[in-house]
Amino acid sequence: MSERNITTTPSTSRSIKSALLTLLVVLTQVISAGVAQAADEYKTVAVADPYLEMHTGPGRGYPIFHVIDRGKSVQVLAQRTDWFLVRGPDGKEGWVDRAQMEQTLQPGGEITEFEQADQQDFTDSKWEAGLLAGDFGGANIISVYSGYSLNPHVSIEVWGSQILGNFSNGWMASVNVVHETWPDWRISPFFTLGTGVINTSPKSTIVQGEDRTDQLAHAGAGFRIYATRRFVIRAEFKSYVVFTSRDDNEEVEEWKAGFAFFF
Repeated sequence: MSERNITTTPSTSRSIKSALLTLLVVLTQVISAGVAQAADEYKTVAVADPYLEMHTGPGRGYPIFHVIDRGKSVQVLAQRTDWFLVRGPDGKEGWVDRAQMEQTLQPGGEITEFEQADQQDFTDSKWEAGLLAGDFGGANIISVYSGYSLNPHVSIEVWGSQILGNFSNGWMASVNVVHETWPDWRISPFFTLGTGVINTSPKSTIVQGEDRTDQLAHAGAGFRIYATRRFVIRAEFKSYVVFTSRDDNEEVEEWKAGFAFFF
């Protein structure tokens, strides 16, 4: 199928930047929802450094708003990558980085150790969210997704995509079932089946074409690579069939690659 039949085009570079910004905001919101709870054995720890610095958010860019003195105890409430949400003896809550948390003491006086996410966490993870980009029938495509694992082999994913071609604008939404035969491999291949809808808004300088929304189905394959900590590299290929209102259906091939975050 030629790119002009289904794929999409922004009228200006500003619309491309707006689409990218929207997708990145959605991805950030999805990832931010995945705050992993800290393990029970680290529920309460004592400050061993002269003081513990509490930030307003999980990152160096967030300001320090409170400190807890040596000898005081804190409760570990949650973990987000290398940052821990803690509650001080005065009830204030804030984020502390891993370096300081690993200097705290357990009730028995031992140095506290916090486990890093590893490949087994990658295999056992329940939630995943990511951002991918690539080619959709000759047009550029940018996609975000969120997935939930029903078991180590089968997961359900929800996708949203913006398609940026030369002759029209559009978006696509789909629901996929993903099967991984070897989920414990560092490079884990998978197969996917799904269905959804695609909206196409033709771009014409003479005669304005009608927008249309069509159903579609796809089959595909790809692989996920455990990179480090909670990050995954993902690449995939999909073959789509678009069920149009005309006499013949349209076939589109898509490939894309990107990164994901599991929790």
